[in-house]
Amino acid sequence: MTSIPNDYVQKVYAGWLGKVIGVRLGAPIEGWTYEKIRKTLGKPDGYIVDYNDFASDDDTNGPVFFLRAVEDYGFDATVEQHGLTLLNYVPCEHGFFWWGGYGCSTEHTAYLNLKAGISAPRSGSIDQNGIILAEQIGGQIFSDIWGLIAPCNKELAAELARKSASVSHDGNGVFGGMFIAACVSVAFSQSNILRIIEGGLSVIPEDCEYACMVRDVMNFFLEFPYSWEKCFDFIKENYGYDRYPGVCHIIPNSSIIILSLLFGGGDFTRTLNICNMCGWDTDCNVGNVGAIMGVRGGIDSIDYSKWIKPIKDFLACGSVVGSRNITNLPSTALWISKLGYALADKTIPAKWESSMKDEYLFTFELPRSTHGLRIKSEDGNTIEAGIVNSDEAAYDGERSLKIFAKAGGAACGVKVFYKTYYEPDDFHDGRGNPVFSPLFYPGQTFSVMAMVPDNIDGGVVAAAYVNDRNSGCDIDSPQLVELIKGEWKEVSFTLPPQKGVLIREVGLKFRSRKSGAVITAYIDNFRFGGKANYGIDFSKEHIEALKGRHHKDVSQFAYLKGYWTLENGVLSASSCDYAEAYTGHHNFSNYRFTATILPQLGDEHGILLRVQGAVRSYAVKLIKEGLLTVEKNNNGYKIVAQAQFEWKLGEEYTFMVEAIDNKILIFYMGKVLLEYIDNDAPYLTGQIGAIVTRGSHCHYKDFLLTEI
Repeated sequence: MTSIPNDYVQKVYAGWLGKVIGVRLGAPIEGWTYEKIRKTLGKPDGYIVDYNDFASDDDTNGPVFFLRAVEDYGFDATVEQHGLTLLNYVPCEHGFFWWGGYGCSTEHTAYLNLKAGISAPRSGSIDQNGIILAEQIGGQIFSDIWGLIAPCNKELAAELARKSASVSHDGNGVFGGMFIAACVSVAFSQSNILRIIEGGLSVIPEDCEYACMVRDVMNFFLEFPYSWEKCFDFIKENYGYDRYPGVCHIIPNSSIIILSLLFGGGDFTRTLNICNMCGWDTDCNVGNVGAIMGVRGGIDSIDYSKWIKPIKDFLACGSVVGSRNITNLPSTALWISKLGYALADKTIPAKWESSMKDEYLFTFELPRSTHGLRIKSEDGNTIEAGIVNSDEAAYDGERSLKIFAKAGGAACGVKVFYKTYYEPDDFHDGRGNPVFSPLFYPGQTFSVMAMVPDNIDGGVVAAAYVNDRNSGCDIDSPQLVELIKGEWKEVSFTLPPQKGVLIREVGLKFRSRKSGAVITAYIDNFRFGGKANYGIDFSKEHIEALKGRHHKDVSQFAYLKGYWTLENGVLSASSCDYAEAYTGHHNFSNYRFTATILPQLGDEHGILLRVQGAVRSYAVKLIKEGLLTVEKNNNGYKIVAQAQFEWKLGEEYTFMVEAIDNKILIFYMGKVLLEYIDNDAPYLTGQIGAIVTRGSHCHYKDFLLTEI
């Protein structure tokens, strides 16, 4: 049985931070050699590129979404179900992975195998794909997550990693994933690097090539412990890229991981910098090392200003579920920890219970965490502002977020906010092709507890607000809250139902009544949610193009496949075979969804509801036989109910779909046309969307959603 350490949640956060730090550190020089790095950059110490907000990356996306296998199918999920997890969350040949072609990119090859009906583990096997493709690095780079949910249980961590890695890899490609997962697991209770590595070795065959490589590098270190450069010369001679074909083989890169762990001397910064300096697949290698070192040393081992602050506690993802693509690191760490407690059959400590139940409750109990909140001037006159985690005050628990700002004019102030939608200009580049659906909608409520300390200079008022991307304007709560020294006050705002807005910020404004005053405040229990009631006006949506990407996306939609654009104020969809796109929140449960369908060409046009990804949803479709159908998608659509409905190309049809628990009702012109009750593992939550199949072309307008 897994033993959960007392500092488990904190170490998960540190390990996840370490992973994200390592990926961001290595990303700019991925594929470079040691010689090129030395000649171009010297010996870099810290981030090489100021990314502002870092776009999505497979090294961090893979762990987040492969872990969904145990959430969607249980801890006993089979290898085949891990494969279905990949199919469910990964867009078809864009986003998330490197789509380098069948037989070149291991993940691309495995994905196409799965799409063709070749289930895991055959999808990633040597028998199917050959040993070169099967032993590339991808099975390892996602596997640190399994050590995070199985602390102090290396065998369990390795078994979970084996299942996940086998979807796309085999042989040493799987052994590497097992090794890394075990090392992370051991690091929860062991600080000795040699013992951590031995823990990783204990879960893989001792005569496999991966294990032999690890022991060779360890033996070199024990004989020559003072020069990592000499060790790297040994690696290049014996385990270099020239000996291992393919784009990115696991053996050369894993040898660098072992080198940096051994020669880093237990120091987080030195270990990551050595790993990055060696080159090759830098983001993958440094990411794995960062996870191990983060867990081993905890949050105090990671320099805040150097490594943590630039990340802003934010992670972008490139999955097909747009509302899951905006994440913050503390909330992700809490989710990972929640699964860890469940896997170990342990009760969640009271300190973490509320924030683990509510994805959008930010309590700031993790030291140094900000949950991705940001601060900026309200009017351009603020000359200095900052936001930092603090133990000086708390509404609940022991910590809160401290806000400070120096205002430069009368009635100046600052905004403290969470970004609930991201746009291309937020990112340095378009890596991973992240696209988003909003996290906050009309009808929902934002609230936060706020307090000013006793030594505040001048009166301060607070007001909640949201910002609409489509108009560019703030929508302010009509209530101003006068903050009284030393007293916690709730500041809240319920956004009225409305159509045509896209909320990209939720937060509050602090305003000083005194010119030039220093504003100091604390906030706690920052949360948002509730029942959405909104409409999408496609005439107000826009086309988004990520930097360096030719493809363009429709705002607030993530697409699986097909061509999606805006034409004369409507959403347009077409495909040579099928096209699907999704919007809304993955937690929408019971709702009424109204949409107008305008079939243009072809035989099959529809809308989607309760979308949980690419292989789990319901469709309501018009098909050529003069039918209205309800179809359930369980890795393939199957008609579960149908009714006669005559329709024509070029005509408009407005349907309302009501999804209550396991019952689906289809209304047309106020009458129920079709009813379906799903008694076989029904989908009870999910997004909305649109679908065309069999090469059809369709327009859509007037999306309305009301949660019940």
